[in-house]
Amino acid sequence: MDKLSEKAEEILESLWVMTVEGDNVGCLLSSLKVELDSEELLELIQRAYVEVRDGRVHLRKEGRAEAQMTVRRHRLAERLTMDILGIEGEEGNEQACAFEHLLKQGVDTKLCTLLNHPTTCPHGNPIPPGECCDAARQQGEPGIVPLTELKPAETGEIAYLAASDDKKMQKLMSMGVLPGSQLSLVQKFPSYIFKVGHSQFAVDDTLAREIYIRRPH
Repeated sequence: MDKLSEKAEEILESLWVMTVEGDNVGCLLSSLKVELDSEELLELIQRAYVEVRDGRVHLRKEGRAEAQMTVRRHRLAERLTMDILGIEGEEGNEQACAFEHLLKQGVDTKLCTLLNHPTTCPHGNPIPPGECCDAARQQGEPGIVPLTELKPAETGEIAYLAASDDKKMQKLMSMGVLPGSQLSLVQKFPSYIFKVGHSQFAVDDTLAREIYIRRPH
């Protein structure tokens, strides 16, 4: 079967977010910004991925797997563009939207493995797991997560820093926050307090999200 068009994938992605995650009953055509006779909607109807009832587009069970993987590719792309490449804000989202369509079967698995099977996107939304994630968990591979996902008293190794500018990077390095060092989270509110070596530091939520920790086995 031919690959879905980019616009059809975007409809599936929106349907998943609005109905499965948002718990809505179908989506209005206007919410999807699509016409009833549009090629991309007809493409999904012909594959029995969606159906239109009562003026709403509904995701069928036949389309759930494809929709879920479309969301997965987008959120992995967000991790890459925002965390690794440091492209944030609206530009980061646009780049992620463009990049997700390049993650053909197999490429998304390689990216997910490279990122150590992240469980959430930079906005905190869940990344649907792939087969590679299940295999990694069964093998006890440690995951890499931002400091914000650690629990108080949890300890891990600093994997990498994704500071968005040189000043932030210098600030972290001056604290001794360096890849390979052990970090222990003390508290999460009202600020993130952690220990590196014998020293204790406090950072805000933004900076905490730019410190990536490798959880132990």
